[in-house]
Amino acid sequence: MASYAERARGFYLETGTRPPRSLIWAVGMVKYAAARANAKLGLLEPEVGEAIAGVALELAEGRYDDRIIVDVFQTGSGTGLNMNVNEVIAEEASRRLGRRVHPNDHVNMSQSSNDVIPTAVRLAAARESLGVQRAVEELVLALERLASAEASTVKPGRTHLRDALPVTLGQELEAFAEALRLDLRVLEAARGSIVEVPLGGTAVGTGLNAHPDYPRLAVSELARATGLPVREARSRMRPMRLLTDLLALSNAYRMIAVDITRLAQDLRLMNSGPNTGFGEVEVSTPIPGSSMMPGKTNPVTLEAAMQAAAHVFGLDHSMLQASLLGELELSMGLPLAGYTLHREALLVSEAARKIAAKVVPSIEPRRDRMLSLARSSQALVTVFAPLIGYEAAARLSKELSSGTPLEEAAKRLGIPEEVVRTLENLEELTKPGLPALRARRGEGG
Repeated sequence: MASYAERARGFYLETGTRPPRSLIWAVGMVKYAAARANAKLGLLEPEVGEAIAGVALELAEGRYDDRIIVDVFQTGSGTGLNMNVNEVIAEEASRRLGRRVHPNDHVNMSQSSNDVIPTAVRLAAARESLGVQRAVEELVLALERLASAEASTVKPGRTHLRDALPVTLGQELEAFAEALRLDLRVLEAARGSIVEVPLGGTAVGTGLNAHPDYPRLAVSELARATGLPVREARSRMRPMRLLTDLLALSNAYRMIAVDITRLAQDLRLMNSGPNTGFGEVEVSTPIPGSSMMPGKTNPVTLEAAMQAAAHVFGLDHSMLQASLLGELELSMGLPLAGYTLHREALLVSEAARKIAAKVVPSIEPRRDRMLSLARSSQALVTVFAPLIGYEAAARLSKELSSGTPLEEAAKRLGIPEEVVRTLENLEELTKPGLPALRARRGEGG
């Protein structure tokens, strides 16, 4: 007779999308922990428990991936994946023992798909989020190093893509580093929630058909074997019927993707040119940017990262929809949630890592160009506003925009020469204070 997984394939979708490796690992680790707990409780014969646990670890390591044949788009509880794994483990354990190990009676003892898959999805997501954290930390460090090196590099500020007061390149980069640090705090908080798992809740969260000590032992085994701080959920029903903790993790990935997009957009603008754009930095890319225009280079890594981020935004919405599926005692979006979080983690970590490794170290600031643009900014008249008032400063700005030299226009408005000289050191204008008033009082600029 054909296996459950083989028979079920005819009723699931056949998209060629298989459960991610991380999720198969997680289901294998759950089966390992369950077998160990059941054996300790005397519910499984020691040799049967040992055989199941051994094969489960092999499955977690990837030895039987070719035999996981169900599609991601299957029954909402993930029963197809759970039974597929049960049957593979039972078959291999039976061969090892020389007698039958049953996929339901033995491998699935004290379990239901309804607590196994919600646990496995969270286990896989928690593990992959650690990789995302490391990648984003690499990007933060790369940005901080460059920000420190360019702390005094003055450039024009822009708001609404129009002239604004000068800033330093270091300040701009530090702002992105700080944003990503805040994103990491959100990521860590989300991971702290998803490690609360419902293993032991069995079919509806009540724990029927499981030994009273089974949840504690199984979760303890799971934590020990995975190295993750897995703990029992206070309410096992909550993570079985609701995926909002997983949605919070997806939201953290979306936040990181938003900040990566903004960073990439800004760097592309500063890199535009070299002769007809901003031309403030050169992002070195040692590959041709055009099949037709010789010598052209493009910020290809930034553009690839922006496309990945765009995909994350769509996946985050998919995660939202998955969280809404289901009613009463069970979520119906578990397989989709597991797949979605896996893809988000892959995209975000790869984008962050590549920008940290390939883009940030290759940035070559064109300091003279930036300083020249900053000196020509119409917004510099803002410095004089505390001295001559907003309306007079606005008239000065209008004269400058028509081509009148600053010194001539300022003189007509009665601005002392020593005050005009405060613009000679633009770096001072990137700091708090009132340089024009200080100069008027003879305190220096």
